[in-house]
Amino acid sequence: MSDMAESDILLQAKPAWPPRLLLTGPPQCGKTTVVHRVVEAFPGRAAGFYTREVRERGRRVGFEIVTLGGDKAWLSHVDFPGPWRVGKYGVNLDNLHRVALPAMAPAPGIDLFVIDEIGKMECLSRRFIEAMERLWAAEMPLLVTVAAKGGGYIQQIKEKPDALLITVTPGNRDGLPGRILELLRSG
Repeated sequence: MSDMAESDILLQAKPAWPPRLLLTGPPQCGKTTVVHRVVEAFPGRAAGFYTREVRERGRRVGFEIVTLGGDKAWLSHVDFPGPWRVGKYGVNLDNLHRVALPAMAPAPGIDLFVIDEIGKMECLSRRFIEAMERLWAAEMPLLVTVAAKGGGYIQQIKEKPDALLITVTPGNRDGLPGRILELLRSG
């Protein structure tokens, strides 16, 4: 299927309300860029968090959690010790719990929740998965990025019946924010 045909299908597909939009694709395909562009143009109040790659001297050294309210903390770093590790990164679940979980709490006046991302690091935390399940059950739209590969909760969330899984590619990522905004307005 061409990228244009995939985008046209997004316009025709009317997800259940509230929509559960899951962006997936390989690392560095543009998922977080799409999320940023949607949040920048979204007319309502968005809450949640995204993960930001951190580089030093051209080398990726870890990831930060950044809430839409501006709080941030290290999620992982090559120099963090165990016990939680994903590849070369030590994962700081205390920071995930301290910064990301409060940003995932449903609250009045929120029109969109953004979770970037559901990946192996985040899924090390049972508390994160429980918070994600509470959001899924809440009556508000979700825009979530999810790893392309992985079992457990990563696979489970992609298989939920009300999930609209959207694959981000370099060919469609520039058009996706506008299409996603149309889906969010269609409620």
